[in-house]
Amino acid sequence: MVDALVIIPTYNEIENVERIIKNVFSLQRDFHILIVDDNSPDATAARVKELQLEYPDNLFLIEREGKSGLGTAYIAGFKWALEREYDFIFEMDADFSHNPNDLIRLYNTCSKGSTQVAIGSRYITGVNVVNWPMSRVLLSWLASKYVRFITGMNIHDTTAGFICYKREVLEKINLDKIRFVGYAFQIEMKFKAYLLKFKIKEVPVVFTDRTRGTSKMSKGIIAEAVFGVVKMKFKSLFNRYEI
Repeated sequence: MVDALVIIPTYNEIENVERIIKNVFSLQRDFHILIVDDNSPDATAARVKELQLEYPDNLFLIEREGKSGLGTAYIAGFKWALEREYDFIFEMDADFSHNPNDLIRLYNTCSKGSTQVAIGSRYITGVNVVNWPMSRVLLSWLASKYVRFITGMNIHDTTAGFICYKREVLEKINLDKIRFVGYAFQIEMKFKAYLLKFKIKEVPVVFTDRTRGTSKMSKGIIAEAVFGVVKMKFKSLFNRYEI
């Protein structure tokens, strides 16, 4: 029985999706993959369906009607996973910014100790980012510092999106009460795990910016993170924050 599921949201990832799937399936540890596709115009979902013929028992697909945001894609994936018997549930990008080889390190961190959330961290041992312009490195690094200061979480990479959750974490968090849909979703999930006193550990990884396809980052996503964090922390201080 495979106990680990890798959730990969996609939107126009036709250039990456086959390679990322085959890379994960080539690892020495067995993982299942769930692709959550937001009706990609480039036929990403159609390519996944073709690959399902090759991997009928390991590769799964959720097709959504439109582009509804990273957070809602992961929540759909989390709920799908919790309906099945997976003990370790991962978030990972489709564009190879997260190295599939690091899945095993995150898995081992959660499976062999008391850690319940393992974060693939860009900033726990300096700044491990490749192919980003300095302006974006500074923006990301400062954003994580800002979130850490506001929330009080002892996490260096608060906006990281390469994560392993033990099942019990996602069972405890009310997924219907997640409010953020962009990259702030990553902050909100960590904050809720932190408030619930789950043990969180950062695992150093190297983040490499995509070489194929286009980034989904926008000014609206950044604004959601900056202002949403303050609101989230404020509510938690007065017991008005629903976990």
